[in-house]
Amino acid sequence: MPKRRLRKAAVLAVAAVLALLVPGPAAEARTDTRAETRTDAPADPGIPPLTDEQGRALTLRGWNLADKEHRGDEALADITERSLRDMAAQGFNFARLAVFWDDLEPRPGHYSERYLRKIERILDWAHRHRVRVVIDAHQDVYGPAFGSHRGIPAWATRTDGLPYRPHPDDWFAEYFEPAVQAAFQHLYEDEDLRRAQARMWQVLAGRLADHPAVLGYDLINEPMGRMRPGESIPDAARRIEATQLTPMYQRMADAIRRADRRHWLFVEPTPAAGEGVPTGLGRIRDPKVVYAPHFYNAAMEAGRDYDPASGWLPAYEAAVVHYPRAMRVPVLIGEWGPLDSSLPNMARFYEDALTSMSRYATGWASWQWCYGGAYCAMDERGRFRPNKSRTAEPYAAAVAGVVRESSYDPRRAAYSLAYAPARHGLTELILPPAPRGWHLTVRGPARADATRIPPGERGTVRVRAGAGAGEVRVTAEPG
Repeated sequence: MPKRRLRKAAVLAVAAVLALLVPGPAAEARTDTRAETRTDAPADPGIPPLTDEQGRALTLRGWNLADKEHRGDEALADITERSLRDMAAQGFNFARLAVFWDDLEPRPGHYSERYLRKIERILDWAHRHRVRVVIDAHQDVYGPAFGSHRGIPAWATRTDGLPYRPHPDDWFAEYFEPAVQAAFQHLYEDEDLRRAQARMWQVLAGRLADHPAVLGYDLINEPMGRMRPGESIPDAARRIEATQLTPMYQRMADAIRRADRRHWLFVEPTPAAGEGVPTGLGRIRDPKVVYAPHFYNAAMEAGRDYDPASGWLPAYEAAVVHYPRAMRVPVLIGEWGPLDSSLPNMARFYEDALTSMSRYATGWASWQWCYGGAYCAMDERGRFRPNKSRTAEPYAAAVAGVVRESSYDPRRAAYSLAYAPARHGLTELILPPAPRGWHLTVRGPARADATRIPPGERGTVRVRAGAGAGEVRVTAEPG
């Protein structure tokens, strides 16, 4: 949802618009989400894990990479190897990389070789630092036909002559401008635009299918649509998801599969999901689909502090699990994080949010890895901004077997993994830098390639166990 790297039009009008998304009073959902110990990897038995080529259950922890300010010859200039190197050094293994159709195809049928090479260069850096990447077809307020926004090219924008009025202090309200809503409807319904969007994805997937850093493709960022007179936002969201997004995703999936049959496809609901509205998406007929909603709260997007008693977080969790349970697909949170992480309740927010996501999601990408203020992970000197270091925790990046228990106690900074080896293979744990380092203990028929990680160093520990050899338990504690 955030439009700019360092600046967000976070005003009360945003909260007023998004508050309409909530289907009913939140008071019924008010619970204390704190936990002494949080589980890692999807604990919900109805939601499958995301897996790699070896069949290992993955946990992905990372950040979004996006440069919305530069375009054309300067596109992606703000994303450098430093970003991938620093992310990996803090223990993160995942990035969601925003790419823009308007840069890829500036004229109909003319794809930018320079832009494709820049994407590949970022992927090369990611591979060098062992970071998996999802390619995100990003859009904000449709694209550059509407002010300074990015995404879908101006040549693929049809407004029916309807008005568009910029909202300098409330960019999200621009989604409800008549011209923008018409543009989305034409993208979904006009046959030539459908073919153009499918070709774009086929070109992108065909170029990147063999790159070792690629995990998959996020088919469109935060899709919106046209509301009908008298229709509520939740009703409009479900209708758009069911009747327009579902067939669009199927078209793009079919196009990608003509070039790449290996990687995962990530599908998003409308932003209404962020306020606890169950999605209306239907089934996408493909064996490697991931549900990838975003996780934003309207009040915090407007710059307010986290309110643990509001009921927003448990309402979101209760709503978000319906689709992956019904469709038996993994969940990955594609974006999350507050505008101002320094407010008094933000330590509690990170604890509650990480605990909640660990119950149903195979991983997440916070918004965003950059060096500055607002949403940036780091300040200008390369230090975590307030409370954002809480995202750097131990976790099992890949488990060669069936996870029985995986938990982290943030108060003791102690991590524990128990699993039943189901195949010969390596289980990998990632341990972020810690002042006292880490001490590892392995119990059961397995052996780790390291039992101590020195202070201040990121650790990657590989555990080998034979298939069917009995339960393995690995613990990591400071010291």
